[in-house]
Amino acid sequence: MKITEHIAQSDGATQFTFEILPPLKGQSIKSLFNVIDELMEFKPPFIDVTYHREEHVYKDAGNGLLEMKVVKKRPGTVGICAAIQGKYKIDAIPHILCGGFSKEDTENFLIDLDFLEIDNVVALRGDALKTETYFNATPDGHQYANELVSQIADLNKGIYLDEELLNSQATDFCIGVSGYPEKHMEAPSLESDLHFLKKKIKAGAEYVVTQMFFDNQKFFDFVAKARAEGIEVPIIPGLKPLSTLKQLNMIPHRFHVDLPEALVKEVIKCKDNKAVRQVGVEWCIAQSKELKDSGVPFLHYYSMSKSDNIKAIAKQVF
Repeated sequence: MKITEHIAQSDGATQFTFEILPPLKGQSIKSLFNVIDELMEFKPPFIDVTYHREEHVYKDAGNGLLEMKVVKKRPGTVGICAAIQGKYKIDAIPHILCGGFSKEDTENFLIDLDFLEIDNVVALRGDALKTETYFNATPDGHQYANELVSQIADLNKGIYLDEELLNSQATDFCIGVSGYPEKHMEAPSLESDLHFLKKKIKAGAEYVVTQMFFDNQKFFDFVAKARAEGIEVPIIPGLKPLSTLKQLNMIPHRFHVDLPEALVKEVIKCKDNKAVRQVGVEWCIAQSKELKDSGVPFLHYYSMSKSDNIKAIAKQVF
């Protein structure tokens, strides 16, 4: 079922959803099932599954030389989505990236998803490689997320890269994209960022999932500005509870989001990560209740494939 259909059938109720990471290469999918099993009592209508592109690593080849190898540390997105839909009978939503995909790769990836009866995708540009200062498109790939959205929308019209195909079948994906309440780190301003979000909507995106944030007012302001720009699609808040002291520095640095001073002060008082985890849970519960009261269609939690803190939050909110 499409995300837009889930919203239409919810009768205005806020629903619980979450995102998982594929396990590291060599690990079992059972670890993911254990996480999902713990959260099924909250009746998620869908689960997002992230996609992780290749990385370049350098290994000592001897004689003072380094050998570059291409590795993918978290493969399995498509297989995990198929397994979730088969085992739990709910929608699984794969992320699809510009980075690491040519246009042909993208088309073939989408064909596989269509054959598996996956109805939704989240289209993202993705991050630059660690060896790059700025994002560079894969040869014959997309530089921007709106271009990726356009290709998916074309496939929904039966338009394939090979224009000579006869009797081609149209897909029917519901397309989600990302939004940034505190703007994307590469955007010069929030207004500029909203301009490009609007381009993704015009290209065919039907809903937005936000980057994590810890101050609800920033989400409310973002939604108001998006609506003022004519963006009318559903905007789903993404939430992540703090769980370690290290995240006080890591999250602002890596994700370019601010942590409210009140939250920082509470975390600094903590004697260990167990205490930090409890502060994070309590803060996220308060966020969740306020957002739920505002009528958001879903509360979408970035679980990092761990269930205990997400379950503690959901028990108080749903």
